[in-house]
Amino acid sequence: MQSLHKKVLSAFAGVALLSSAGAVHAEGQIRIAQQFGIVYLLLDVVQDQKLIEKRGKEAGVDIKVDFVQLSGGSAVNDALLSNSIDIAGAGVGPLFTIWDRTRGRQNVKGVASLGNFPYSLVSNNPAVKTIADFTDKDRIAVPATTVSVQSRILQMAAAKQWGDKSFDKLEPLTVAVPHPDATAAIIKGQNQVNAHFGNPPFQQQELAGNPAAHIVLNSYDVQGGPASSTVLYATEKFRNDNPKTYKAFIDALDDAAKFIKAHPEEAVDTYIRVEKSKTDRDLLIRIVKDPEVSIQVEPRNTLGLGQFMHRIGAIKNQPASLKEYFFDDPRVSSGS
Repeated sequence: MQSLHKKVLSAFAGVALLSSAGAVHAEGQIRIAQQFGIVYLLLDVVQDQKLIEKRGKEAGVDIKVDFVQLSGGSAVNDALLSNSIDIAGAGVGPLFTIWDRTRGRQNVKGVASLGNFPYSLVSNNPAVKTIADFTDKDRIAVPATTVSVQSRILQMAAAKQWGDKSFDKLEPLTVAVPHPDATAAIIKGQNQVNAHFGNPPFQQQELAGNPAAHIVLNSYDVQGGPASSTVLYATEKFRNDNPKTYKAFIDALDDAAKFIKAHPEEAVDTYIRVEKSKTDRDLLIRIVKDPEVSIQVEPRNTLGLGQFMHRIGAIKNQPASLKEYFFDDPRVSSGS
C-alpha cells in the first residue's frame, strides 16, 4: 500500500509544482485530474487519441494537455482550489461538497458526467449479508472517508436502514484506501480491510478473485436507478477565461463517448494501454458492454444525492435542479 500512496503523492506534488510555476495561464492549457478505474475510460480515450488537441486546432488554439492521477475526492478538491488542476475528476459527492463550499466565490460546477456505472460494496466476510450485519470488527475501504461518493451512498443506505439521524452509523468502520490496494486486500483476505466500496473494474476483480467475496450493496438500489456517480467539474473562472479550451474539452469528451459506444473493444484496449492495466481484457469488455453501464457526458440521477446531503447537514445549500450545480451546455443540461 505504501508504494501506491507515494505514487499518488508524487503525482500531486508534480502538478503542484506546475501550478506554482504559472498559477495563471492563458487560453490553451488544461490540467485534468482523474482517479482509478474504468469509470475514467472517457478520459483515457481523450488522452490516447489527443481529442482535446484536435478540437483545439479546429478552433485555432494549440492546447497543452496534462493528466495527473490522484486518489480520493478530498485530494482532488484540494488540488482544484489550489489551482493545481483545471478539471477535477471525482464522485458526485465531492462535487456537491465543493459546489456548496465555493458558491458565490470560485463557483465550482459540474462540466460533464463520465457515465453511469453501478458501484458495489463487496465484503469477504461471510457473516455480512446486508449493511446491518457489519460490526466493530469490520473495516470498509473507500477512496476518501465521509466525502467520497461511495461514502455518501453508504450514508444514504444507512439513513434508509436506520433513519436520517443515523446516517453516519457506519462511518467509524470506513477507512481511506486507494481502490487498487483495497482490491488486493479483499482478494487476499489477509488484511484488516474486509469490505470495499469501489467501482469497476475493482469490484469485478474482487468477486472473481476470492470465492468468499460477495456484493452487500449496489449503488443503483440506493439511488433509485442508474446514476452518474463520477463526474468532471471546474471553477467558473477557468470556464470563463478559457472558452475555446473549455469547449474543446467538452467536444473531446463527446467524441470519446461516441467512439466507446461504436468500438467498445477498441476502447478497452485503450484503457489497458493508457493505464498499463493487467486486468483481464474479457472482464473489461463485459463491464463496458453491461446493459447497466452507459458511458455518456449527460449526467443522470445526481440531484437526489445532493438533496440528501443537504438534509443531513453535509452541505448548506439545497440544490433544486441540475442547472444550479452544472455549467450550461446542450449536451449536459437535459440531464438530472
